[in-house]
Amino acid sequence: MLLPPIHVNYVILVIIVLEIAVFFNQLLFFLARKHEKNRKYHMILTALLIIYNICENLFVLPDPLVPIPIMWQNILSESTGYFVTMYIPFYCYKTLELKVLRFHGRYGFLFLLIPIGFLFLIYYPLTNNLAFVLTYAYYPPAAYALWALISAYVAIRSKYKEDGDRENYRQRLWIFYVVTVWCISPALDEFLTIDKWVLGTMFNNVNFIALNSFFIIQSVRKFMNERDQLEELTVNLKQKVKERTIQLEKANEQRTNALVNLVHETKTPLTLIKNYLEEYINKYGYKEELGIVKNNIDKLNKDISNLFDLERYNKGFEIYNHNQIADFSKILKDNLALLKNYCRNKNITLRENIAEDVLIKADPGAINGIVINLTENAIKYTNEGGEINIELTTEGNRIFFSVSDNGIGITRELHERIFEPYYQINSEKGGFQGMGLGLPIVKKTVTDLLGIINIESNPKKDPGTKIKVTLQKHEKQESEEVAAPNYNVNNYAGLEISKLSISDSPYDEKKLTILVVEDNTTMVSYLFKKLSAKYNVTVAYNGTEALVKMRQYPALPDLIISDVMMDKMDGMKFAKIISEAPDYKHIPFIFLSAKPSSQDRAQGLRLGALDFIHKPFSSDELLLKISSVLENAAKQKRLLYDNALKALKTGGHLDFKQKDKDAEVANKFEQNCKTYQLTPREIDISKLISEGYSYKQIGDTLFIAERTVKKHVQNIFEKVSITNKVQLINKLES
Repeated sequence: MLLPPIHVNYVILVIIVLEIAVFFNQLLFFLARKHEKNRKYHMILTALLIIYNICENLFVLPDPLVPIPIMWQNILSESTGYFVTMYIPFYCYKTLELKVLRFHGRYGFLFLLIPIGFLFLIYYPLTNNLAFVLTYAYYPPAAYALWALISAYVAIRSKYKEDGDRENYRQRLWIFYVVTVWCISPALDEFLTIDKWVLGTMFNNVNFIALNSFFIIQSVRKFMNERDQLEELTVNLKQKVKERTIQLEKANEQRTNALVNLVHETKTPLTLIKNYLEEYINKYGYKEELGIVKNNIDKLNKDISNLFDLERYNKGFEIYNHNQIADFSKILKDNLALLKNYCRNKNITLRENIAEDVLIKADPGAINGIVINLTENAIKYTNEGGEINIELTTEGNRIFFSVSDNGIGITRELHERIFEPYYQINSEKGGFQGMGLGLPIVKKTVTDLLGIINIESNPKKDPGTKIKVTLQKHEKQESEEVAAPNYNVNNYAGLEISKLSISDSPYDEKKLTILVVEDNTTMVSYLFKKLSAKYNVTVAYNGTEALVKMRQYPALPDLIISDVMMDKMDGMKFAKIISEAPDYKHIPFIFLSAKPSSQDRAQGLRLGALDFIHKPFSSDELLLKISSVLENAAKQKRLLYDNALKALKTGGHLDFKQKDKDAEVANKFEQNCKTYQLTPREIDISKLISEGYSYKQIGDTLFIAERTVKKHVQNIFEKVSITNKVQLINKLES
């Protein structure tokens, strides 16, 4: 039954629609999985079959009403099937993965294209003899089909004998069967008297649908295999992650145990040193130097204790016994008695509001730690003339302890970060340096006591910070007793530094000048005492302040000694500015730092520093290093003066043309150095190389080690793309 007004059978129409749906389905899958080449070849076969079905069935009865000439309707109806046949050898070659069919896959279509093209596109238009064309158009394809099918079957059998893969063998035979049916369909059409649409449906489209079903089944199996492989990989990955996690946890536990053991072993000698020092002071009297030693030992002991407590917290150990009754009011008053002295030294007003007999079920040492850390931070970060308010109040069964100040404040984005271990706010410390462990321990202690700690601070609106701790109040029973103090209120080690006040030494034109840039006031005081007897000493607490001092002090420093880690402007940025400033780049520079990494040392030397001395250092060694650097600088100045005098004595009648020529060469030299992006230190070294200096002489002249000179020269050679000194001179002076 045909579908009016076109000559297409209902069954063929349904098949065409299904094939179009299959085509777009395969297209979507191919776009998602472009690595599946077989899907692409199958998609092309589907498209050719759709064209064949449409053309053969649409123009099976030429229609004069169709706006296509009758001749072309016949050509489209009778020849499109051959284009499917032309593609099949290539399709089999690719999908069957048989290398021996390479010839058929690449050139087989020519055995069909040449005779079919000649008969339908040349002979038929010239003779209009369609019957002759239809009769003889079958013979060349039939002969080639027989050859190709035999070759394919032999190849399939050979492949099976080679690899013995029965599953692939069955798949190849199935495709071979479908192709064979397609190839014999023209012969059936010639010798059997059945309708063309029946032949197309039964022998071609049904076989194609079977082939497509087979392909879909194979795709599903492939997807399932990939899913199984993915699941297996996921399980293996989870297992490997689990094993690696266990390894890392063990390694971390070993490191933690090693750290805890180290801290534990350190506390014993520190305790002995501290006690013997206190006995010595009590016996022979207090001296400022001994006070500084004692204060720093106390600070070190406190930092180590905090580190020890934090690691025990992290390992899940209980460091406090909270089955005690602590007098919060008494603990706070005991600490305030000492805190008032520190506040007076810093000219800070301390206001207090402390409720009486506030009891809490907690370890007195834990409450003392909360008080010490919060109040010490308030004093540290409050400027002179500031104000601190400490309150302890109750409401119902709750205790409110708050410490507020009008200091630098804490930005909102840092309210949570300050409770992270080892985190320090980047602000002017004024010499107060710690490990960033106090507040994390406070947070853990408050959490253990089922309390809450809040921060109220927004420096963009108002200065200052308020930290408020909320805890559970305890009502004492008659049978209960308040625990005796198990803490030391004299534990404000870091606050002693505020007593140190250091001014620049009076300028003496007979002495050389040294600029010390260091943010630890104790270290500044120590260096000042060591150096001020022999040199003029001017001090700064960061790079920004140092640049101001260099402009204000009566003379430029002959040497700069700088720390690396400082607020506002660190040592590296300060050294970079010095090395690039024409008025300052001649000043020798030495780094003092607690950062031990080779990267920091290399960076400092690249900026022109003469040396990078690690803390702790020997004062005698430092003094010898300073003396040597200044003596070498003096020798260089004398050499320059001597050369200038010689030039004056012998250059009274200078050749002005030669002088202009030398100036021109010098200008070219400077321009070329800038072109190759040489640093100021590299330019100085290049000039000395052009003057014939050896590496050792360059090191002595610039007060740097010979190995440092070699590193700079290597960098220069890489930038200029040369390999020796002669090439360097030629490139920079030409």
